Amino acid sequence: MPVPTTPIGRVLVTGGASGLGAAVVDAVLEAGGTPIVLDLRVEGVADGVDAVAVDVTDTAATEQAVRDAAERHGGLDAVVTAAGIDKPAPIGGLSATDWEQIVGVNLLGTAAVVRAALPTLEENHGRVVTIASSLALRGVGDGTAYSASKFGVRGFSQALAAETAGKVGVTNVIPAGMRTNFFADRTEQYKPGPDALLIEPSYVANVVLFALAQPAGCEIREVSVMPATEPSWP
Repeated sequence: MPVPTTPIGRVLVTGGASGLGAAVVDAVLEAGGTPIVLDLRVEGVADGVDAVAVDVTDTAATEQAVRDAAERHGGLDAVVTAAGIDKPAPIGGLSATDWEQIVGVNLLGTAAVVRAALPTLEENHGRVVTIASSLALRGVGDGTAYSASKFGVRGFSQALAAETAGKVGVTNVIPAGMRTNFFADRTEQYKPGPDALLIEPSYVANVVLFALAQPAGCEIREVSVMPATEPSWP
């Protein structure tokens, strides 16, 4: 007997102009859904996709952008919070501004988007997919801000799932390093080497779509996606 699935509807994706976010947008389109992109820059987003430039560290602007998107599309069925940044450095070598920006994008931006989307998601029995990291499971040196933010995303997701159980689905996806431009602006010390274990963002996007398509009443609460020989897990 085939398992019923939930149609992929109107999906707001933060960080949707590049990397994992762009892969999620492609997957939503392929599944017949309607992606809506929020990103700091929206150049490169496919023609016909609703895309709005916003800095997710600006809470008021972000919340307004989410509400406006919901109004334009007659509601939202899901939110995927794929916006994320990092700047590896020893804690004493990372400025307060950089530390706060990393936490602001990764954790506070996630919360701002979800908070603004919650009324329409509750109305539509929608879903939230948050993106953490394998560094939300184990912290590493020179990654204090990033690990703190991603540990926070994981905790936020668990608390949100408990708070909205039966009303909104919540899934926390924990990917290891992906083959994206996430590492492009780093010094050589912090770039993956030629033999680095990285996965394609499309693999993680497939997992996101799988979570969004679960039948009503069934939720995937947490899932890790990584190479078979990933050293940062468990």
